[in-house]
Amino acid sequence: MLNEIKIRSIKIGSKHPVFVIAEAGINHNGSFSIAKKLVDMAKKAGVNCIKFQTHITEEEMTKTKILPGKISKKPLWDIIKNCELTENEEVKLSKYCKERKILFLSTPFSITAVERLEKIKMPAYKIGSGELTNIPFLEHIAKTKKPVILSTGMSEMNEIKTAVRLFKKYKTPLALLQTTSEYPCDYKDINLGVIEKYQKVFKIPIGISDHSIGIYTALGAVAKGACIVEKHITLNKKMSGPDQKLSLEYKELSELVKGCKAIKEALGNSKKILKKELPVLRFARESVVTLNKISKNEKFTHDNLTTKRPNTGQIPAKDFHKIIGKKAKKDLHKNKQLKYSDII
Repeated sequence: MLNEIKIRSIKIGSKHPVFVIAEAGINHNGSFSIAKKLVDMAKKAGVNCIKFQTHITEEEMTKTKILPGKISKKPLWDIIKNCELTENEEVKLSKYCKERKILFLSTPFSITAVERLEKIKMPAYKIGSGELTNIPFLEHIAKTKKPVILSTGMSEMNEIKTAVRLFKKYKTPLALLQTTSEYPCDYKDINLGVIEKYQKVFKIPIGISDHSIGIYTALGAVAKGACIVEKHITLNKKMSGPDQKLSLEYKELSELVKGCKAIKEALGNSKKILKKELPVLRFARESVVTLNKISKNEKFTHDNLTTKRPNTGQIPAKDFHKIIGKKAKKDLHKNKQLKYSDII
């Protein structure tokens, strides 16, 4: 497997800028006009990619009255059915994203959905956590040879390894996202340490699909080495829908983008005195200074020497103990920065 993947011209990996995915999901509530507004919002915030979901309800699930846990009191079937976009709307949405110069992706939930997305030349696939163990579905996507970003919520390490082996078998470029499938997710359940574990085990690009409130854990993930960050977005958290409340509005999304860039820049591990620190070093550090008057041939001791700012003298504070015990070459006045020529 590769330590980076490439979606069109965008390289994703530890050596590249953080790839931010604005997860529009079904927060358009089936409205094409709202979907376009979400594209505009994502573009304005500066994200790399906006991602929707391709639902063909009859193809992805049997008719059921099952509720989506505590996320909503409406049956899952009704939620999904009401949030479908038509094939024609997805084509238009893809073109609109191209015009706005933002990457368009959509998560399929059935093989039929994959085939629909293939028609519009989907450049990569984001696979949700629920499909991680759906082997026929994974194989169908793997055979497209297109890059895959796979969420890993609700799964154990052996299940993840099975999925990774499948994509490796087909030589399909792959990235993994640490995910906890709670909506919203408690901070204590995020498990950011898994990011480093995935990096060591799989040696492929690792990121996070974050369902917690706010941007804290997403930014923490970048500090842990995540090269992909996915967050749900919404025009307004008060809109109807199961994901709206945990989603980011424009201001938060914009801050997330800025924060990812800032933290990525701050991830260096070099420890040396930087050129830009030198002016500060001159006034912030100390030099060896006489504490009071010192006579010729008098020994330098802790009683007659000290250290004071600025660091403009010949003898820096770190060499203080090298001077103790030596003698003065001449009479010295109080508060004089000591010079090597003052010492016998």
